[in-house]
Amino acid sequence: MSLGYSFKSLPQRIRSHDSELTRLRIYIRQGWQRLTEAPNVPAWFQNGFHKTFLRPFLKRHFHAVAVERASQSDLCIEDGEPLVIYANHPSWWDPLIAHFLNRSLFPNRQFYAPIDAAALKQYRVFAKLGFYGVEMQTNSGAAAFLKQSVGILQSDSTALWMTPEGRFADVRDHSAELMPGLAHLCSRMTSGVALPVAIEYVFWEERLPVCLVRLGVPTQIADHSELTKSQWSELLDLRLRESQARLEELAIARCSEPFDNLMKGKTGAGGFYDSFRRAKAFVTRKPFQSQHGRQFQ
Repeated sequence: MSLGYSFKSLPQRIRSHDSELTRLRIYIRQGWQRLTEAPNVPAWFQNGFHKTFLRPFLKRHFHAVAVERASQSDLCIEDGEPLVIYANHPSWWDPLIAHFLNRSLFPNRQFYAPIDAAALKQYRVFAKLGFYGVEMQTNSGAAAFLKQSVGILQSDSTALWMTPEGRFADVRDHSAELMPGLAHLCSRMTSGVALPVAIEYVFWEERLPVCLVRLGVPTQIADHSELTKSQWSELLDLRLRESQARLEELAIARCSEPFDNLMKGKTGAGGFYDSFRRAKAFVTRKPFQSQHGRQFQ
């Protein structure tokens, strides 16, 4: 019976098989090594994204993007310190708002954020903006997420943004448990800051909504090295919900005075109606006021 090859060729086939295994090991080692480094984000692409797309896009869809002034004054984070920023997840807008906030509040830090691996394959352009794929449904995916995230935080001048609620949740709904990845990440770090950020989208006096933001109490990771993963989860959840509760009070008060407006968007009704009002103001020699109220003037 023929085996399809001669015994004389067997050593050569074994050597070829060993060579393929060696190449496979090198490929796996290089892939794992890449997980320990921050992904490269082209500065020219990111700058163009903010200048030509993101800021004009937000201006067309929001009256203002504003951060509570007092929460900024209490913030003290060293430039070289690892920074994890985690926020509630009320809207489709959250990734774009996070990118804008990072550029506005932490201009010297490169934005990074985990995103579902399947979504990243569909929208590959996100990889050029600091998003990296994760597969949290598998043990290997969770391990890769931790390794990649630690590698990012160990790089200079980065900020890692997360929405650990793992689903869209109403801003008044504080029942959503935070996904374990954030607590696992903090428990593995020896230094750095975990900063909670509360976000709300509200309609006040204008046609377009306002995005309100409040920075919570930063947690110094080195001060809590004794915490277990479950204790980390409780602490992180508490700090986020406290910030959300305070932002809720500010949103209900409907007053822009406590906020710094990072972006002045469109006002008025727009279209034919504002054109008519502008023409009437010109004819009557009165100043044209596009805003309907006095918020964020």
